[in-house]
Amino acid sequence: MLRFGLRSKFILLSCFLFLLPWLGYEYVWEMEKFLRQGQEKTLVGTTRALATALHERPALFDEQTNFLDQVVKGRDLYAYNLKSPIQLDGKLSDWDAYQSLFWLYDKRYLQTANDNHQLNNLSFSHMVGKFDNYLYAVFKVTDDTVIYRAKNSLSITNNDYVKIGLKNPDGQFNTYIIAPRQDGWVNAFDANSKMPFTKIQGFFKKTETGYNLELRFPLSMLGNKLGFAIADVDSKQPNQTPSIMSTSNLNNPNDLGSVLVPSPEINRILKGMGHSGSRIWVVDNHHRVLAQSGSIQNADGVWADGLKNQAPKTAWQRFEQAYLHPLYYKILTRPEDEFIDTLHDVASMQGAHLAKALKGQPASSWRLTPDNKAVILSAAYPIWIEDKVIGAVIAEETTNGVRTLRNKSLEKLFNVILAVMLIGTVTLFFFASRISSRIRRLRDTAEQAIDAQGRVTGHINYSDANDEIGDLSRSFSNIVSRLGGYTDYLENMSSRLSHELRTPVAVVRSSLENLQSLQQSELSQKYLERASEGVERLGKIITTMSEATRLEQSIQSNEPEQFDLQKVISGCMQGYQLTYTNQLFTLNICQSTLPMQGAPEFIAQLLDKLINNALEFSEANTAIEVSLKQNENKATLTVSNTGTLLPEGLTEHIFDSMVSVRSQQMQQQPHLGLGLYIVRLVCDYHKGTVTAHNNEQGNGVVFTVSLPLNN
Repeated sequence: MLRFGLRSKFILLSCFLFLLPWLGYEYVWEMEKFLRQGQEKTLVGTTRALATALHERPALFDEQTNFLDQVVKGRDLYAYNLKSPIQLDGKLSDWDAYQSLFWLYDKRYLQTANDNHQLNNLSFSHMVGKFDNYLYAVFKVTDDTVIYRAKNSLSITNNDYVKIGLKNPDGQFNTYIIAPRQDGWVNAFDANSKMPFTKIQGFFKKTETGYNLELRFPLSMLGNKLGFAIADVDSKQPNQTPSIMSTSNLNNPNDLGSVLVPSPEINRILKGMGHSGSRIWVVDNHHRVLAQSGSIQNADGVWADGLKNQAPKTAWQRFEQAYLHPLYYKILTRPEDEFIDTLHDVASMQGAHLAKALKGQPASSWRLTPDNKAVILSAAYPIWIEDKVIGAVIAEETTNGVRTLRNKSLEKLFNVILAVMLIGTVTLFFFASRISSRIRRLRDTAEQAIDAQGRVTGHINYSDANDEIGDLSRSFSNIVSRLGGYTDYLENMSSRLSHELRTPVAVVRSSLENLQSLQQSELSQKYLERASEGVERLGKIITTMSEATRLEQSIQSNEPEQFDLQKVISGCMQGYQLTYTNQLFTLNICQSTLPMQGAPEFIAQLLDKLINNALEFSEANTAIEVSLKQNENKATLTVSNTGTLLPEGLTEHIFDSMVSVRSQQMQQQPHLGLGLYIVRLVCDYHKGTVTAHNNEQGNGVVFTVSLPLNN
């Protein structure tokens, strides 16, 4: 059966210390929730502060947004902020980073509907961008037949051309035409006067599928409306009707699409918010971005201030970084600086928080990046002009700052918990070892104080400790002391009884003898004989008790001598064979000398008691087997008989004083159960042992005496 000691139990209980990290983690997790709520409130406050700076300033929005009721993708253009100027070379390599922003114009944008129109007949991808004070436009046109303007032709429309329609800041509608004679640098023509217009510059390059056209013109000539049309003619014959595909209807200024150029003035206002640790957007009421500031990769909020990792300086910091942090971050996750941003360079913003803000209510929302590496918090606040929401301010932050703060807190918490667990476990281990050692010592002392026969052979040194174990040792010492007095009383009871009973028994015996010398009636004589028998039995009891007492006294005063055990046993057995002629003995006595130190008369008395016991319990016509042999440095004497078995559980106590297993039928002679007690006394004197057990056949008893021999 598996046994757990105190130390094992204490170590098992110390495992509950591992709950401390879990409790700490739960506490910090709750703290993170509060920090996120705080970050949300802070971010809403940031949007409110910026929106306050934009309230009631219609000049920032009138030209940008108020003139439209609805924005249509493809018709209404958005000039993206370009990171660098575009080199006009027709190769479109400068636009690679903006390929996802290109808008495809197909037959849906034909001015004259044609169900049989194919993409390779005419289609184009297009976008506009803003850098510095210029507006850039790119066209990647698919055209199965490219017709250049003839070299000597004055017409600019009997060929493929690009038409530009715009309103200037004064609201005047102007149209321009790009009609290249060949690949290379191109300028626009005023569509009305057919005069060259050099402010609009570009580069035309024919490709395998059509041609590429890059244009540039100053923002100063642009108002709030802009449109482009691609005219395609497939023959050099004059007066051909071209297929026209356009971003909007350039024939009617009222149908011209809008263009939104990010507001430089709002950008200047946002620039002042660039150090807020947030990415900020300003959008109009059509969700179009008017200005944007900051990068979401750097927008980790004000909670991240001062939490950047620093190189370890002390030995403990180096140990912590080298060994503890890898262990901690098996559980924790580090905030990722690199993650996918789906709102990079978008022209319009969407979201429930923005929709709610455009209805006049500040709102916030959380979203997970597509790669699940970051959580982004967005807050939106409405911009008011004359009780009308004209736009909204959106601020975004990641939770990296909060998560970094959480990780820093958990690192310190884990350090403390680790130290507490280490100290606690070691302390509990030593405390359990101390208790276990004291209990084991008390157990060993108690076991040594009482021998296998239940006799008190020593005493218990009690402890002065003022605790439960000290109380237990004092109780044990008191119990052993009382038990010693009681067993001493029992052990000396036979000698006291024999001494006290001898005189009155002699008086009774002499009185009976005197009465028997007188003339008695038959009945009186009968009673006298019974009384004499009783006195005789009582005398035998006193003799037996005196025998045990004398043996004990003799043992205490006897001087051991050298003798041959084999000779003593052989001599005794020869005597028994002569005395008990009707009893069969089977002897197996070794012939070698078995020298030992002790008293041969005690050994003879021991064998006498064992033979008498065997004679008394053996069945008729069965042999008593006696064997003596040497086993290394010990002599083993066995006396076996066939007969009554030992009761179960009494084999250890059969050698105690006044213990008898005789049945009522066997109590013909007085017997106090002192014979085997004398056997044990003799064995103890010779530092030997004696045991009794039923034989393997289950039909008799075997007594085995083991005595040490001299070397």
